[in-house]
Amino acid sequence: MSNTATNLANSGSINVYVSDLPRSLNYGLLEKYWSLSHDSRLGSDIDNEIRSKNSWNNKKVPIYPESPLIKQYSAEYWILGDLLTPQEKRSGSFARRVFSPEEADVIFVPFFATVSAELQLGTAKGVFRKKVGNEDYARQREVMDFVKGTEAWKRSGGRDHVFVLTDPVAMFHVREEIAPAVLLVVDFGGWYKVDSKASSNGNNTSDMIQHTQVSLLKDVIVPYTHLLPKLLLSQNQKRQTLLYFKGAKHRHRGGLVREKLWDLLVNEPGVVMEEGFPNATGKEQSIKGMRNSEFCLHPAGDTPTSCRLFDAIQSLCIPVIISDNIELPFEGTIDYTDFSVFVAMNEALQPNWLIKHLRSYTDVQKSKFRQNMGRVQSFFEYDNGYPGGIGPVPVDGAVNHIWRKVHQKLPMIKEAIVREKRKPPNVSVPRRCHCT
Repeated sequence: MSNTATNLANSGSINVYVSDLPRSLNYGLLEKYWSLSHDSRLGSDIDNEIRSKNSWNNKKVPIYPESPLIKQYSAEYWILGDLLTPQEKRSGSFARRVFSPEEADVIFVPFFATVSAELQLGTAKGVFRKKVGNEDYARQREVMDFVKGTEAWKRSGGRDHVFVLTDPVAMFHVREEIAPAVLLVVDFGGWYKVDSKASSNGNNTSDMIQHTQVSLLKDVIVPYTHLLPKLLLSQNQKRQTLLYFKGAKHRHRGGLVREKLWDLLVNEPGVVMEEGFPNATGKEQSIKGMRNSEFCLHPAGDTPTSCRLFDAIQSLCIPVIISDNIELPFEGTIDYTDFSVFVAMNEALQPNWLIKHLRSYTDVQKSKFRQNMGRVQSFFEYDNGYPGGIGPVPVDGAVNHIWRKVHQKLPMIKEAIVREKRKPPNVSVPRRCHCT
């Protein structure tokens, strides 16, 4: 790690070395994805059309999937694209690419973990949780064998390495090995497990314990990639609906609250509850629904957050967040209470409470929420408009804000590395990562 990490006050960038993984573990995975003859999963129609026209590879870098199932996790693509952009075009980038690990503050591992996982789920889902016959596991193993064999990993124990794990099931088999690293995740929902004692008692939901691999101390919460187009404040029109939701009614874990909310709200005047998936038809419905509604419901699903929140922000639809365990991107820089309504689950499930609460907001308050939302829409924007993401990034966009959050971790990373060095041989210290 470079000395720049000790002088953060005078630093306007972070030095990043890109680990020399083979292309087969990033852009090669996209080529493999597009070479599939067909993907039958829900939402894949748009990618099958792209395949039929062979329009995915008309540039040097393959495009990222448009299937909403995968596109929502595309941070890995835009972060690498920024780092591969020629330095003379990167004046607006917070990350400064260096070409020696010794000069780096952090080591970026350019593994497209989401694409790898989704390839496996799309071709042989039955072996996803297994190791034998699992190509995703083989790729995870290849990544870890490579990085753990480098001097950079051996010096730091991986603490200054950065992995993008936006898909909750990404790198499922090697999480214990990457635990010391900086993990870029959309939330901690994919890192829960059921307490075995609670499970044996038939309780699969209330006694959830968190893996010690993730922590707000060392990891960074990043945005989902929004799927709906941006609505400018100047384009906003009068909204006819009070509250809108589109998604699956039935979920698991903390998402069980969604089914209860659905039953409470579905027949309320001014409320639109639509069950569906953001395929081509569903996307148009979502655009219309979110742009026509004052508030957009964001209940917990299989994980505490979802892409829906960022679609609402881009649609200037005031988020109503009912997810007690949610973690959000860039907090400290962004105050979500400036444009969102947070409601405890137990209050939301009281008959008539939520609708009465939302109707209590005045037009002036709602207008202020939307003005504040308009100021932060760019924070959640990954796409820089360049093929492959290789080009200047938006100065106030998601990629730069992610690197700023990693930059804030540098003193802690340096301290952890120094503490590890002074331990006597064969001394093991339990990992203590919990943070609220």
